[in-house]
Amino acid sequence: MEKVQVKDAKGKMGVLVIGVGGAVATTFIAGTMIARKGLGVPVGSITQLATIRLGKREENRFPKIKDVVPLTDLNDIVFGGWDIFEDDCYAAARHAEVLTVEDLDKVKDELAAIKPMKAVFDQNFVKRLHGTWVKQAPTKWDLVEAVRKDIRDFKAAHNLDRLVCIWCGSTEVFTPMSDVHKSVASLEKAMKENSPEIAPSMIYAFAALSEDAPFINGAPNLTVDMPAIWDYSAQKKLPICGKDFKTGQTMMKTVLSPMLKTRMLGLNGWFSTNILGNRDGEVLDDPGSFKTKEESKLSVIHNILQPELYPQLYGNVYHKVRINYYPPRKDNKEGWDNIDIFGWLGYPMQLKVDFLCRDSILAAPLCLDLVLFTDLAHRAGFSGIQSWLSFYFKSPMHDFEHIAEHDLFIQYTKLKNTLRQIIGEETIDYLD
Repeated sequence: MEKVQVKDAKGKMGVLVIGVGGAVATTFIAGTMIARKGLGVPVGSITQLATIRLGKREENRFPKIKDVVPLTDLNDIVFGGWDIFEDDCYAAARHAEVLTVEDLDKVKDELAAIKPMKAVFDQNFVKRLHGTWVKQAPTKWDLVEAVRKDIRDFKAAHNLDRLVCIWCGSTEVFTPMSDVHKSVASLEKAMKENSPEIAPSMIYAFAALSEDAPFINGAPNLTVDMPAIWDYSAQKKLPICGKDFKTGQTMMKTVLSPMLKTRMLGLNGWFSTNILGNRDGEVLDDPGSFKTKEESKLSVIHNILQPELYPQLYGNVYHKVRINYYPPRKDNKEGWDNIDIFGWLGYPMQLKVDFLCRDSILAAPLCLDLVLFTDLAHRAGFSGIQSWLSFYFKSPMHDFEHIAEHDLFIQYTKLKNTLRQIIGEETIDYLD
């Protein structure tokens, strides 16, 4: 197979994080810094730890992905970003209380040196937060220009070869797609006219792409999941991906649902509830933001089980999702699932899952992998929606001509086969 022509990962790569002072972002940044110093293991990161089978099984070739795929070296990453609060990353990480002070102090100086740029903020899209470190401008178009200047200044100040932008900010209030989001021209016009349908995340995405930076959407916001941005990313020859990092409860659904379907076991109902106490939990306590998250979480089971093809098994599933803000838990989320299934002759059974996870600990390695893989996609000349990165998202992006793939194992096969294509190896169908 012909190898894809990938530009060398030369020079420094900037990673600009929206929500750089949040729990996910500070855990991602601090953990990457600790790992590249050899002071911790980046557990959960496919780019750093996973192997990939190359060739026939009898060849017994299982190198680490990072040894055969031309990824950016962790030492060449420079972090920066925006936040609605002024705290530097060390102070913000201390406040988040995810990593221990002992771990944070291993990279204290580097974290303290990351001071957020003023953020684009609109209270109408995140009701429960009150930003104090925010940009002021006459129009949303002017805010795009301000973000573009931030990106150019950051790139120049750090002598960067290239950039990737990643949204680690809060979940915005649910915004349905409208005509405003259908074309580049209508999107630009709406920003110039201060349309209420233009969310802050859209401003960042448009600004990033305008400055030749790929964009990753880690929240369930509309952001880049619209025809205007699909077209713009294609015009700019830039990759985009999203949406909503697949971490705790939904990750379990993408594992358990395929198990039910492959065994042709039926499903009557799936009740999911969560408690968490970090900033994300506070934001999701607002019904508007919860609606955005709910849409993302509910789509998984339906897509995997295909009730239209298996009405006897999945035609009448009751699926309920709840998220409850509970401050004492901080970043340590608990996701509890009650799953009512049935088997031979319709006899009922149940599954119970209680996942006591750490939200940011699960999200941090996803951020690292997505940054490295999206940069790889850019250097390989890929553009538009990167469906091969669906593995990392609760609600994988897709255009109107395709359906999303939610099955974790199919997603993982597609991810690795894309890597094989990039390095000129045969894809694997596991028939031999």
